[in-house]
Amino acid sequence: MPRLLSRLAVAGTAVALAAGLITPTTAEAATRPATRTGALRWAALGDSYTAGMIEATGDLTEPRDGCARTTGSYPELIRRDLGSLVSLRDVSCSGATGKNVYATAQSPIGRPLPPLGTDPDAPYPPVPPQIDAVGPATDLITVGVGGNDLGFGEILKSCIELGATTFGQGTPCKDKYDAELPDRFNRLRADYDRMLTALHARAPFAKVLTVGYPHLMPEDTDLCRYGDLLQFSTFATGDLAWARDAVLRPLNAVIAQDAAAHGDTFVDLYPATAGHSVCDSDHWLDGVLTSVLPLEYALVHPNAKGQAIVAALVEDAALGG
Repeated sequence: MPRLLSRLAVAGTAVALAAGLITPTTAEAATRPATRTGALRWAALGDSYTAGMIEATGDLTEPRDGCARTTGSYPELIRRDLGSLVSLRDVSCSGATGKNVYATAQSPIGRPLPPLGTDPDAPYPPVPPQIDAVGPATDLITVGVGGNDLGFGEILKSCIELGATTFGQGTPCKDKYDAELPDRFNRLRADYDRMLTALHARAPFAKVLTVGYPHLMPEDTDLCRYGDLLQFSTFATGDLAWARDAVLRPLNAVIAQDAAAHGDTFVDLYPATAGHSVCDSDHWLDGVLTSVLPLEYALVHPNAKGQAIVAALVEDAALGG
């Protein structure tokens, strides 16, 4: 029996799980609808780290709307573990920002497939704001965004390009972006707050889990081989340490702080994924590529192992473990 199902067997039913997920205040309890029977209603929101996107996390799920959700993404892993006890609406979408969650439609780009470089089925029509999957009866919301708000993908791409011009020497990416980071973080903080406010207004009785980002860069950046496409390609060693300490860690801190301010639970992936970065031998994230032959893009995303550990951590947080 899967780990989560064995734990749920002790709880008894999906109703018991729903009761355990939500602890309303006295005022909320007075206005909350009567407890219903049936599957736990869960909305999974997020960007490519939630959707899966890369080939290393499985086939694309249906509908193929350009959001690149995969069969090995953590929402899908948890859904299969819970079976009929959960009713999942996974509307995560690669490239999503906080605003794409709470306010604006998104034009998804699909999954890049070599050797074309772009999804051959693109362009895709816009998808609605992810909050449309949330309603008053929603029991659980998981949301994993923030990296695109900060421009993390743009920064990674630029670091690779700039590192190639210096042959890995110095910190050209830090030199370009460091002064911009305070403003970027201020915008991220404000949008994340608006997003959580909107989610709570739409689903006042839902438990909200905010999911952070894993340990992409190792503590010892000398583990990363300059020019290795299976790692960070031509990223300068100094910029790897800067991106880890000045971008990734503060990104998680902002998410944790905003979650705490709203009384939500922050699922911290960073400690659990230490020692399993892109450059570690047992890596739970892939680098620019997953493999050279066959050619498979990863674009610095969790692989199957990475999605599995996220699934376990999110399960534990949902059940209060």
